[in-house]
Amino acid sequence: MEGVLMGFGVVLVLIVIGIIVRLSLPKKVTTKIQEGLSPTIYYVTNPILMVVLLAETDLRQVIGVFVPVALISAFSGAALFFLVSRFVLRRKVAEAVPASMASAYANAGNIGLPIALFSVSSAVPAISVLASQLLIIAPVYLTIFSFISRSAQPGDTSTGKLILKSVANPVTIGALIGAVLSLSQWQVPAVIWEPLDMLGHASVPLLLMMFGMSLIGQTPFRTREILADVVLGTLVKLAVRDITFATSLLAFPAILVIGLVLAP
Repeated sequence: MEGVLMGFGVVLVLIVIGIIVRLSLPKKVTTKIQEGLSPTIYYVTNPILMVVLLAETDLRQVIGVFVPVALISAFSGAALFFLVSRFVLRRKVAEAVPASMASAYANAGNIGLPIALFSVSSAVPAISVLASQLLIIAPVYLTIFSFISRSAQPGDTSTGKLILKSVANPVTIGALIGAVLSLSQWQVPAVIWEPLDMLGHASVPLLLMMFGMSLIGQTPFRTREILADVVLGTLVKLAVRDITFATSLLAFPAILVIGLVLAP
């Protein structure tokens, strides 16, 4: 319990630091900070963080149990959201699909990592969710987005190019590089690895600080038209997705044990 509170405390302090920075500095300065940090995090520190995290993780262990559990919980929540959004809230497919992806995603990187490290002394649970999101869920949804975009605005661009453009983003590429390093077990020279490790681990605190800065002046639930979608997505994420994740996490070891006992 103490570790969980410590993890949440670290996240909260970093967000509060961002709020203090936003309130204590002129808006012109904080705007420049946010404009500079946003592309730096997206194009540099976040992709490097994916390389570092996945390269230092035994992916064969993660893929065996944790990734299937993460996928079951994510797609269960996404499917439920899509059905309710499409047939109860009467949203268009182009609106329901991106929202279902949001309901399937968990903030495993910025919040999940520090909480996992302090609560269970291991980043594996968070990394399993990250790996499933970046290497499987995101490519699947980005491919669907490409087809939706192509049907809405037909053009000369081929479907293959649209899919490649959607999937080939810096974070996914970083995750793929990290996965290759992990599976190949190649040791990057320390003189190269240490600065990469420093840059990668700067991503989470920088992003949380920037998140704190962005909270000032925000008005939640301002767009009333999507209030039902926000509430539905929140319920799916907090209830259905997490319950499915916990149930699957308990069921998978039991299934493995039964399989070993019954095996000839």
